[in-house]
Amino acid sequence: MSPIQALLLGLVQGLTEFLPVSSSGHLEIVKALFGLELSGNESLTFDVVVHLGTALSTIVVFRKEIGEIVAGLLKFEWNDETKFVSFILLSMVPAGFIGLGFEDEISTLFEGQLLLIAAALTVTGLLLFLADRAKTSGKRVNAAEAVIIGLAQAIAILPGISRSGSTIATSVLLGIDREKAAKFSFLMVLPIILGKAILDAKDIISGEALGAEVSTL
Repeated sequence: MSPIQALLLGLVQGLTEFLPVSSSGHLEIVKALFGLELSGNESLTFDVVVHLGTALSTIVVFRKEIGEIVAGLLKFEWNDETKFVSFILLSMVPAGFIGLGFEDEISTLFEGQLLLIAAALTVTGLLLFLADRAKTSGKRVNAAEAVIIGLAQAIAILPGISRSGSTIATSVLLGIDREKAAKFSFLMVLPIILGKAILDAKDIISGEALGAEVSTL
């Protein structure tokens, strides 16, 4: 991957990551339009870099909320902050299960398949359309809703299904206040992003180590 290609993909990732338009879907479209093909190691390295960039920007934007959560956890008591973190952990279960078990197969299935990606983008658009017309009650996320929102995040492993779009839309359709839905959506992804970056970095290191061993034979 050339520096220009890396810049182009990074620009697309940066512009679409926090919009409900599916960054993964748009990356696949750009790759197809420009005939970009990444090797396994290049793809993993790119994923690690953009995931870390996403995590860093999320931490910067929500630094006040994260600080309040940390302060609440350090009180070592059951309060709003510990409850919020427990709901985030609940929401991670579906995404972690599907991501660890099926991510590679799904990525292979959708790679370069613009019709499938277009269909997924249409689903994202429909979710946003429904959420825009939904009435909210101003309530917060509860345990059952955290699991449902986690399922929406898990489905967003499909390129073209926006993670933020699906989770925020699902939250709003459940009657959760839009501002609280957005906050929960962006904070719930932090552990997933950081975990994914660590696993990808581990694969890169393992691959390089294996390559070094093979080269010495």
